[in-house]
Amino acid sequence: MKKSILLVFLVLIFSSCAELQQVVNQLPQTGPISNTDIASGLRQALDLGIDKQVSKLTQKDGFFKNELVKILLPEELQKVDKTLRNIGLGNLADEGLKILNRAAEDAVKEATPIFVNAVKGITFNDAKNILLGNDDAATQYLTSRTQTELYNKFKPVINNSFSKVGADEIWSNLITKYNALPLTNNVNPDLTDYVTSEALKGVYTMIAVEEKQIRTKISSRTTDLLKKVFALQD
Repeated sequence: MKKSILLVFLVLIFSSCAELQQVVNQLPQTGPISNTDIASGLRQALDLGIDKQVSKLTQKDGFFKNELVKILLPEELQKVDKTLRNIGLGNLADEGLKILNRAAEDAVKEATPIFVNAVKGITFNDAKNILLGNDDAATQYLTSRTQTELYNKFKPVINNSFSKVGADEIWSNLITKYNALPLTNNVNPDLTDYVTSEALKGVYTMIAVEEKQIRTKISSRTTDLLKKVFALQD
């Protein structure tokens, strides 16, 4: 029963695919709920996932004040951040981190249409694999289908943000000198590549959060339709 209802969830999210709609049509009906209700509920679930999580990241401090996805300096350089704070220069350290996070917040605005296209391309075999997978299987599917395209969309936006303030040149000079020091682990000198990769991690982290909430928490079903559709899996 649980697997059947999970398949309903997947079909609703990805109901634009004809193959998956056939699966919906084969599902047993329970009480007054119809296939149309189920399809509408899953579309609504997808819309909520984008609005609540991906769109949230595009707002000011969407990355910077979200501890799940906040972009920090590379681990090898976090001692620099710590030193600045220890000597009373915490504001300076924050300003440096804000530059990284603001660039990511700008870039994520490019994500939504790419996710929508990935959802439209899902096949029945994809859905079956997601059904038999882990709690973040849908997120993993989206990662595999969108990561390259998102990287290519994010990178020029982030690069432009850094170029305006000269952060890319400052970073490159700093890291090149750091990497030349003995007994240090080399750090990626390409600031744009580093922040682009971290921004991608943040996006997928928040999608996974929403996926888990929809699967497991009744309180995440914020409309009557969602409550009716997802009550089938309880």
